[in-house]
Amino acid sequence: MRMFRWLSLLLIAVVLPALAQYPEPKQGDWVAKDFRFHSGETMDVRLHYTTIGAPGGEPVLILHGTGGSGATMLGKDFAGELFGPGQPLDASRYYIILPDALGTGKSTRPSDGLRAKFPRYNYDDMVLAQYRLVSEGLGVKHLRVIVGNSMGGMQAWMWGARYPGFMDALLPMACLPAAMSGRNYLLRRMLTQSIRNDPEWMGGNYTAQPKNMQTHLLTYGLATIGGNQALLKAAPNAAEGDKLIAQRLAAPFTGDANDTLFQWESSADYDPSPGLEKITAMVVAVNSSDDERNPPEFGVMESSMKRLKSGRYVLLQGGPDTRGHGTTGMAKLWKQHLQELLQKAPKL
Repeated sequence: MRMFRWLSLLLIAVVLPALAQYPEPKQGDWVAKDFRFHSGETMDVRLHYTTIGAPGGEPVLILHGTGGSGATMLGKDFAGELFGPGQPLDASRYYIILPDALGTGKSTRPSDGLRAKFPRYNYDDMVLAQYRLVSEGLGVKHLRVIVGNSMGGMQAWMWGARYPGFMDALLPMACLPAAMSGRNYLLRRMLTQSIRNDPEWMGGNYTAQPKNMQTHLLTYGLATIGGNQALLKAAPNAAEGDKLIAQRLAAPFTGDANDTLFQWESSADYDPSPGLEKITAMVVAVNSSDDERNPPEFGVMESSMKRLKSGRYVLLQGGPDTRGHGTTGMAKLWKQHLQELLQKAPKL
């Protein structure tokens, strides 16, 4: 009993300071009345969000990846490296806003009741919803910086072109400012078609989640995230590979098939490239050399930087400890570039 009590006290002493590095996150909901989708359909849209820090701080918008939510950005590898005292986005100085994108998290989504009849939203709709939440719902008129990862990075590019002057700086990561194409598009299409062609999806009118959802997502995930060297380390032979697959398949699918389908289909017409010259914010774009979805050999980033008023490209080098497309989820690898961006970006 004494040993258990001692271990408990030790755990509290180690864990609580880490959890208490920044103020407790606060959650809220705001309803965008008569929200108009790009299709022309309208409906009231609930937008869920998480904030950290006082509203009087410099506003910062952080955008999550596909299938995530604002809460997924609160882990030790991201928030734990950024929001604490003396860290780049010290919550005693900044007002950090983490929205759940339209169709994700606790925001309005197909699983709320409309199922497959939900409007077929795209990234334009998601960015508009974010803008309305920030400007109307939270009353923020200007952002110091927008940080986005994966889908959030793609949407950061769109924010810069659609609302120039609304932010001082942009940090888009794990993405390209170009049309959805190549392997990135093809594998997304294969994932969504796998769901649509699953007999248990039943046109979106299922009464239980399709049993193959975990297989659909695992197949896509192994093909597009994780890093070649890291996966080799995790599966150095057939036996370890089979063990890894079995472990991941054993994890229950906790989402919703329609929500997942709509989230992945929303990127099909993504292409911010025509608007790059409109961006007035200072940009630092961060990718990794082992990103399966955004290979650096395309040369997209180098050519895109030339079209910006102020842009810099950072390519993190992949290795055994990086995670391919997931590498930028580890803020320790790039937070110094965010710090430099905040120091150099003029206030517009």
